[in-house]
Amino acid sequence: MTRLDGQVALVTGASRGVGRGIAAALAAAGARVYATGRSVEGAELPAEVVRVTCDHTDDAAVERLFARIRDEAGRLDVLANSAWGGYERMVEGGRFTWPLPFWEQPRWRWDAMMTAGVRAAFVASQLAAAMMVPARRGLIASVSFWAAQKYLGNVLYGVSKAATDKLTADAAHELRPHGVAAVSLYPGLVRTEAVLAAGVFDLSNSESPEFVGRAVAALATDPEVLRWSGQALVVADLAERYGFADVDGRQPRALTLADI
Repeated sequence: MTRLDGQVALVTGASRGVGRGIAAALAAAGARVYATGRSVEGAELPAEVVRVTCDHTDDAAVERLFARIRDEAGRLDVLANSAWGGYERMVEGGRFTWPLPFWEQPRWRWDAMMTAGVRAAFVASQLAAAMMVPARRGLIASVSFWAAQKYLGNVLYGVSKAATDKLTADAAHELRPHGVAAVSLYPGLVRTEAVLAAGVFDLSNSESPEFVGRAVAALATDPEVLRWSGQALVVADLAERYGFADVDGRQPRALTLADI
């Protein structure tokens, strides 16, 4: 595994799912990891991970988080934006609302995805850049998905993922002269708690949550990481390029737009 000894990482939305996996993988690689979430204290994370309860829709709380990292660690090398909203309350009044056309979508889902997701990534990226730019180093990786490029499920989902990718692309343009990289990451089917609980998915080509973290670690130690900056990168494709496997030793097949 890629080693991140001496590096400091922040993973948002690490209470469960992909965020928890990223935090665990970065800690396993030797990074000093701060993990946030509203229920992160109860997360299954390595003991050495610093858990900080934080609601990423509360700017003051996020600013306190970054002040703590600055005071305790004095640096920030990696930000992984995994905080997200919009998957909750899939069923309302006995109706499964996820696939409804936009004129029937509950409006709270827009606020959840755009505020708890895209805006949360923007605010965290702002504060991370303020630490990374003077140091002329750093990586900002935001979890996204193919919905940015293809209709998947509903309009709100596509808009929010496209916004995440545009945030990455334009932030990368402004960060490049300062030696800081920004990328979007596209996982495949991840064996999150929700996916496993559903029991309806074909997991033959699935990925562990930690697999995404291994991709972040590989990027964070690449001296030429700026070559990827501004791009949306498929996690399984990065595994082939950097030569790392999933935690079970398998090499998941990289999905393409046609596969989705």
